[in-house]
Amino acid sequence: MTFSADERRDLRQRYLQVDTANVADVLDQLGHTEYGLSSEFWPIRERLEKMGGWAYTIRGQMTPYPGTGDPKKMEAVSGIGPDELSVWSGGGATGICFFGELIARGMQHRGSVGALVDGGIRDIEWLARMNYPVFARYRTPVQSIGRWQVNAWQIPVYLPGATTERVLVRPGDFVLADFDGAMVIPAELVLEVLEQAEALTAQEQRIREDLDQGATLPEVLAKYGHV
Repeated sequence: MTFSADERRDLRQRYLQVDTANVADVLDQLGHTEYGLSSEFWPIRERLEKMGGWAYTIRGQMTPYPGTGDPKKMEAVSGIGPDELSVWSGGGATGICFFGELIARGMQHRGSVGALVDGGIRDIEWLARMNYPVFARYRTPVQSIGRWQVNAWQIPVYLPGATTERVLVRPGDFVLADFDGAMVIPAELVLEVLEQAEALTAQEQRIREDLDQGATLPEVLAKYGHV
């Protein structure tokens, strides 16, 4: 299914009103059980961070190289657009920074709405001051130049999963991340999952209201079923 720019923006805003837990439950109910990402992804502002966006993938690898920059990296980051979220696949290379404040600022100016980094980030203090959510595997001051290099972008990539070793993320899939973790929603399921997650969110609100009014948990379960 192809969405217009306005539809993509609207869907993204709607996804930000539901939780990853409900999205995970809906995907399970639909038989798509392996789209949760590893719990090693953490938000730089744990109590504030929530992000959702259309995946813009960037892949790199550890490789020594001469010079003072990574031209492919600069080309890759300049291609991102509105309502897109950069997904960095780097094999979780320990100790190397893939992403920092200046790249984040450049992407944000192009309309990007966040970053999910299978590797390290730095400039944490500056990133935390920006209205730009970032989830990453670890933090490190060690730069990637001369050590880790971008080799492709806007291709399918793998990220570490919660219940499986690897989760496939394709350009145009949707990524939602919040305090509980991160989920990937395949592009062809985006609307179906959203509508069911919205319905589940509304049901949970009714359950909270019943409990607040004195209903017991068995009564709530009998009324609404498994929650």
